[in-house]
Amino acid sequence: MSISFNSVDRTLNLQTRNTTYQMQLTESGYLRHLYYGRRIPGACQARLITRMDAGFSPNPHHLGFQRSFSLDLQPQEYSTANIGDFRVPALIAATADGCYGDELRYVSHESRPGKYALEGLPCAHGGEEDCDTLSIVLKDEATNLTVELLYAVYEAEDVITRAARIVNNSEQVINLERASSMTLDLPYGDWQLIHFHGRHAMERQMERVDIMHGIQSVGSLRGASSHHHNPFVILCDRAAGEEQGDCVGIMPVYSGNHRTDIEKDQMDSVRVVTGINPDLFRWTLNPGESFTAPEVILSFTHQGLGQLSRNYHHFIRERIIRSTWNHKTRPVLLNNWEATYFNFDSDKILEIARQAKDMGVELLVLDDGWFGQRCDDNRALGDWYVNEEKLKGGLGKLIEGVNALGLRFGLWMEPEMVSEDSDLYRAHPDWALTVPGRLPAMGRNQLVLDMGRQEVVDYLYDIISGLLSKYHIEYVKWDMNRNISDIYSRVLPGERQGEAFHRYILGVYKLLDKLTTAFPEVLWEGCAGGGGRYDAGMMCYFPQIWLSDDTDALERLTIQHGSTFGYPVSTMGAHVSICPNHQTGRTVPLGTRAVVAMSGTFGYELDPAHLSDEEKEQVKVQIQRFKTWYDVIQNGDYYRLTAPGADRFMAWQYVSADKGEALLNVVVTHTMANMRGVHLRMAGLDPNANYRMEALVTEGSETILDMVEMKPRDGEDSYSGAELMYAGITLPQMGGDYPSVQIHFVKN
Repeated sequence: MSISFNSVDRTLNLQTRNTTYQMQLTESGYLRHLYYGRRIPGACQARLITRMDAGFSPNPHHLGFQRSFSLDLQPQEYSTANIGDFRVPALIAATADGCYGDELRYVSHESRPGKYALEGLPCAHGGEEDCDTLSIVLKDEATNLTVELLYAVYEAEDVITRAARIVNNSEQVINLERASSMTLDLPYGDWQLIHFHGRHAMERQMERVDIMHGIQSVGSLRGASSHHHNPFVILCDRAAGEEQGDCVGIMPVYSGNHRTDIEKDQMDSVRVVTGINPDLFRWTLNPGESFTAPEVILSFTHQGLGQLSRNYHHFIRERIIRSTWNHKTRPVLLNNWEATYFNFDSDKILEIARQAKDMGVELLVLDDGWFGQRCDDNRALGDWYVNEEKLKGGLGKLIEGVNALGLRFGLWMEPEMVSEDSDLYRAHPDWALTVPGRLPAMGRNQLVLDMGRQEVVDYLYDIISGLLSKYHIEYVKWDMNRNISDIYSRVLPGERQGEAFHRYILGVYKLLDKLTTAFPEVLWEGCAGGGGRYDAGMMCYFPQIWLSDDTDALERLTIQHGSTFGYPVSTMGAHVSICPNHQTGRTVPLGTRAVVAMSGTFGYELDPAHLSDEEKEQVKVQIQRFKTWYDVIQNGDYYRLTAPGADRFMAWQYVSADKGEALLNVVVTHTMANMRGVHLRMAGLDPNANYRMEALVTEGSETILDMVEMKPRDGEDSYSGAELMYAGITLPQMGGDYPSVQIHFVKN
C-alpha cells in the first residue's frame, strides 16, 4: 500500500513511484509537514526541521518555559489563524460570539484502498487497484470544530490529491471566512513561481517570477476560474527547465472564485495555500453541518517542467475526464460562428454543411442565433425555443437535412445567462443575480442566472434534456459569455450572502453532472468566451473546452503553449479560421493554420464558399492527415521544444507511449533575410532505436524543403533516436509568411 504509518516516529508516509510526501504527529498532537520531493525511504525527516527561539514568534501555552517550538516557524499541514502562526491561514473560522482561531490537534487517521468522494464537487476518480485514500481528523477542543484532511495517492501517476472537510460538532453557529483546500509548506529551496495570466482572447500566458518576501496571490473574483488567472500554478527551482529541476504543480479542481497565496516568510520558508477565494466568501455552519473544500491535484518531479506537464496530461485524461468520448476518436467539426455570426437561415446552414461534407468534415455545429428573437447579442438569452423564421420547418428539419448529408449535428447554448430582453427574464426577474435597489453592470447586455437556486437548475435541466431527447443532437457547446458581478441571491438571508458565489458553481456542477449522466453519448464542449473557464473542474464534465476566442494561428501558438503546462492537447478546442483573421487581421497560410489547430481537437470555423477549389483540396488532405496521426497527437507524450519569443520559430513534438512514432511540428514566426536554418533537438525518443522519416509536410514556404537535404547520410534511410535528441536536426531555409513543417518519424 502507498500509505504507511510509523508508530515509533509518528510519521505518515505517502509514496508514489518517484515521490515521497511525509507528515509527523508531534508529541502535542500537531500535524506538521516534513517533506515533499523525490522518493526516499520511509525514514523520518524531522531532522530537517530546526527548533529555535525566534523573536515575536510565540510558543503554545502548554509548553511552559520551552521557547523552541512555535507554530509560526513549524511547517504545517493545514494552517489556521489567531493561534500564533502569523503566516497565511487555510482556515479562518469565527464562533457566534466573534472568537477567531482553531488550534487543530490530531484525533485519528485511517487509510483504505480506493478514492474518497466529495459532496457536490467534481474530483478525480479511481478504484481500489488505482489509488489509496488517507483520512486524518484534526479537532479544535475549544470550539469542537473538526477538519478531515483527505489525501488520495496515485502511485503510478506520481500524483497526490488533497481536499478538506470541515465539520461543526459544537452546539453553536460557526462562520467560515476562509476554507481553503490545503496548505503546503516548503521549508527549504530557492523556488520560483510560474503562473498563467491573460485576458479574453489571450489566455494562459506563462510568466515565471521570483518569489519575494511577502505574499503573492494568483486568483479570480469573477465567478469563474477566468481568462485572467488560471488556477494552476507551479513552483520550480531556479535551475529548472524542460528536462531537469525540481517542480511542484498545484492544480485546484474548481471552476469558480479561487485564490492561491504564496508566502515567503522571515526564515525563507515558502507556504502555499490554495482553494476558494476568501474575498466575498462567508459560509455559515450550523451545529452538525459540514463544508467540503474543492480538491487539489499535486504532482512533484525532479525531471523538469516537461515531465510535470506529462504527469498532469496523463492524470487528466485517465482520472479527471469521465466522458465516454475520452478515448473515442472525436469527429472533425465545422462551426458556423465566424462564417455567418447571426446572419443565417436553414438554406445557408445546409449549404455550408454540403460543402463541409465534401471536404471531409464529420460534424456541423450551429452556433449562437438559432433561438428566440436572437438577431444579435443584446436579446433572447434564456428563450431556448427554435426561431422558425430563421430555421424554416424548425430545428428537427434542419438536423434531418444535415444528417442526410452524412454529418452529425451539434448545437451551441449559453444556459447560465439571461437577457433583460427575454421572455425568461420577464417571467422570472428574481432568477437573475442583481443587487436590490441598484442597476447592475451589464456584460453583452446579459445577466447571470442564480445557479444556486434549485428551481433554476431544474428549469434548465428540463429545457436542455427536452432538446436532447427531442432532436438528434450529438454535440453541445456550453458557453458562458460574461463574468459575475452584482451578486445577490434572493433565496439567501442577508447573513448568508457570502455563500452565493460558491453555491452558484455548485449549482453548475449539479446541472452538468445530471445532464452528462443522462446523455453520455453527447460530446460536450465547454466554453466561457473561449478559455474563461478552462480548468480541471470543468474537465470532469467536458472532455474538451474551446481554448480561446482568438483563432489567429500565431496568437494560438502562445495560448496553446501556456495551456500545455498543465492540460492535455485532447482538451483543447482548436479550429482553422478564415484569413484575414477576424480578431487580428493577420493572414497566415491555410496549411500553417491547420498545423496549429491539429494540436487540439481540430475543426474549422469558416464558410467553405470563401475557399478556392485548391484550398478545399488542401482541407481534405489536412483532415486525412489529422486522422492518420490522431492517436499520437491526442494520446502521445507532449514535448515543448521551444518557448514563445525565444527564437524565430516555435516547435513542439508528440511521442507515442511505446516510442514507436513521433510527430515534430515547427512554425516559423519571424522570417528574415539571409536567415540560417532552423535547428532543434527532439525529445522523448528511444536513443537506441532508429527512426525513419515517414512523412514530411511543408506549408506556406516559398522554399520547399528538399527531401534529399533531409536524408541522414548517403546510403542510409534513418536517424538514430540518440542523434535526433542529442545532435538534433536542422531544417533548410524557409521563406514566406509563417511557413510550417510537420515531420512524422516511425521506429524501424
